[in-house]
Parts: sequence; C-alpha cells; structure tokens
Amino acid sequence: MEQNDIAVGLDIGTTKIVAMIGKKNEYGKVEIVGIGKSRSLGVHRGVVNNITQTIQSIQQAIQEAEADSGQKIKDVVVGIAGQHIRSLQHSDYITRPNPEEVIDAEDIHSLCNQVHKLVMLPGEEIIHVLPQEYKVDGQAEIKEPIGMYGGRLEANFHVVVGQVSSIRNIGRCVKSAGLDLSAVTLEPLASANAVLSQEEKEAGVALIDIGGGTTDLAIFKDGIIRHTAVIPFGGNVITEDIKEGCSIIEKQAELLKIKFGSAWPGENKDNEIVSIPGLRGREPKEITLKNLSKIIHARVVEIIEQVYLEIKNYGHEDQKKKLIGGLVLTGGGAQLKHLKQLVEYITGMDTRIGFPNEHLAGNNDSETTSPMYATAVGLVMNSLETSKSNFQEEAVLKEKEPEPMPVDEEVEAEREKEEPQVQVEQPKPRKSIFDKWAEKFKDFLDNAE
Repeated sequence: MEQNDIAVGLDIGTTKIVAMIGKKNEYGKVEIVGIGKSRSLGVHRGVVNNITQTIQSIQQAIQEAEADSGQKIKDVVVGIAGQHIRSLQHSDYITRPNPEEVIDAEDIHSLCNQVHKLVMLPGEEIIHVLPQEYKVDGQAEIKEPIGMYGGRLEANFHVVVGQVSSIRNIGRCVKSAGLDLSAVTLEPLASANAVLSQEEKEAGVALIDIGGGTTDLAIFKDGIIRHTAVIPFGGNVITEDIKEGCSIIEKQAELLKIKFGSAWPGENKDNEIVSIPGLRGREPKEITLKNLSKIIHARVVEIIEQVYLEIKNYGHEDQKKKLIGGLVLTGGGAQLKHLKQLVEYITGMDTRIGFPNEHLAGNNDSETTSPMYATAVGLVMNSLETSKSNFQEEAVLKEKEPEPMPVDEEVEAEREKEEPQVQVEQPKPRKSIFDKWAEKFKDFLDNAE
C-alpha cells in the first residue's frame, strides 16, 4: 500500500466512531475509497471513559473500512475534542543570530518551539501552536516571513491546550487496536478544512460542529484561525431531554428526534400526534409533535446561546473583527429540521449547513457528503495534505541540486547515486509543526506505556 497515496482519518466521537480511507484523484480532489462506522460505547462528551469498549469500537470501524476498501490500515490521523480543550492567545519572539541571512523555516520552527515551552496548568499539554501574524523588526501584519531579512522575528499564536490524561487515553486506545498514531488534530480544525471555502475564511466565519457529546467552534478571519472552543453539550442532551420529558427509552427518543424532531415549535399543529409502542405489554404512548419540538427547542436555544457567547468573546461585535461570512453548521446535529432558521433568528447572522463535498470527488456516494462525516473527511484531507507537503519538500530539495557538468559518465552516475540520498535526509528538520508535534507525542506515549 502506497502511504503517500492513501490516508486514514479516525473520528472518535461520543455517539459513533468513523474510520475513513481516502486518496487524491488526478484532479486533486479527495476520493473516499472506504468507510467504516461503529457505535461509540466508551466515550462521554469527547473523552474516553472506558478503554476496553473504545478499543472494540475502533477495531469494528477499522475492520468495516478495510472490508469496504480492500486496503489494510496501518496508521491513522485521530481527531481530538472534549470539554477539557481550551485555547489561548500568546505572543513570542526570537532574536536571530545573523540578521544578514534571510528568515527560513528553521527560524519559524524555533519560534514555535519556544511557545511549546510555555508553562501550562498541572496535567495540561499543548496540542497545537498555530501562528497567526508575524512581525519582522517591528513591521506588522506579515503572513509569510520566509525569505525576508530581519533580526527580530515576532508572532501572535493561537495555542490549543488539552488534558494530558485524555490525550494519552486516546493514544492508548489507538495503539491497543493495533494501529499507529501518525498525528492528532483538533476536530473543529478538521471539520473547518472539510466544509469551509478559502473566501469564507478570509471574510470571517464561525464553524459550529454539533456532535453527539460536544459542540465544537472554530472562528476564522483573514484566512487565519482566531478562536476555538469546545462546548460540553451536543445532540445527546437533546435526546436525554426527550427521554425524560416523554418518559420513553433512549432508543425511541433518538428515533423521535431524527424522524419528527424540529427546532421550531410554531410549525407543528396541536393535533399532530405520534404513537410510541409501550414496553412489554404496556399501553402505547401518544406524544404531540408540538411538545416534542418544544423540548428540542429549549435545549437547542441553550446550545446556540453558549456558542454565541463564545463568538461575542472573540469580539464579533467589533467592526474590525466582524464575521461577514456568518455561521456554518455541520456535524450530525446540523441535520435537525429548522435549525438553520432558529440559529439565524437568535444570532442575526447569515447561516448555512456545511456539507463536506466541496473538496470531494464527484463520484463519492451521498452518505459521505452528509454533515455528520465532516470531521472524518477533514482528518483524511489533513493527512493527505501533510504527506503531500513532505513529498513536495523532498522534490523541491532534489530540484535544487546543481546540474553536474558533463564529465565522465561513471563519475556522474556515482554522484547521482549518492547525492539524492543525502538530500532526502534533509527535509526531516523542515517538517510541518504538526508533524513535529506528532513525533513528540508518539515518544510521550511510548514512554508512558
């Protein structure tokens, strides 16, 4: 199996675990070649609380994906979310030893490394260090400083922090399921990759991924990630409310929500009734759709208000930070009827449902383009992107090789044999920040075993 060709995203959610196998086709679009999903039993609000059950669910999803695609899965990119995730803004700088030389990737790497040394609260670890804007010798608003001259390199960073134990538990589950963990990505970032266009990120947009256990938020402006948050409510609390409010079992509550649920009570008439079979010889229960949508409405309003509070905290009301692109809803919870209208009503912002089909090849089936698979598609894209950038860096470095003069053919052949080998080793220190972090994270897991 060509590892450059194929990538696997593993979305460990609260309600389902999805393993998705994808590859790039000749037009640069992502083609999904296999998908496997299983019910997630050992995860609560994005955090693993039963190792054994989670391992079994992962194995089941992986086996299904392998059977679907005919490929053997060795390593995966895993998404991480959960109520323990928080983000912060941080600025840092380095003074370069030789300002006469141009800034290169190594300087940016050492600047990011400095941020990784930040002292966190006990039990927390930095997951992502995302550079926003750079300053070179006081000159602000630089997006790409590589190739510029300067002595002092500064940057504003968006730092994502999570609990060490939660991250380690996910790593443990993946390793015990017989897989290698090639990278860990924050789920809202993966979902954003799958459903947002570059124009939206430039204009300013908030992505709201409503999952089973958590609602993830990612805010972009000027093409840069500005804010991330994980809110510990999702579709499951709506199901829980229906279960309590209608005195029915969870399975029935979930079906009711999917088939008849609506976030807008006004559209149901009082005489619309659904009958639910009673348990073991008991009378069936009759529930009016108006009451059902009132229960859903109350909880959805609470979730949206929490999200809107985070958007206000980012500073959306400030003219410079205004999100012109509005909101994009994705995740399984985004399929709830009339949710878009309710969100627009509460926030007063333009809203659309995000489908992960923009970057997918046209021949993918409609199931994979559902909002509930946005995170898995984003993880596959992230994995393909990092392997492609590593591959391109190698190619660029090879191209930089000076052409040998037409000398003796044997000497030339010897040189060609030797030189690329030396060059291929070179890209290693030039890997992306995420790759370096993944390597550190692997060592951390191995030592923890």
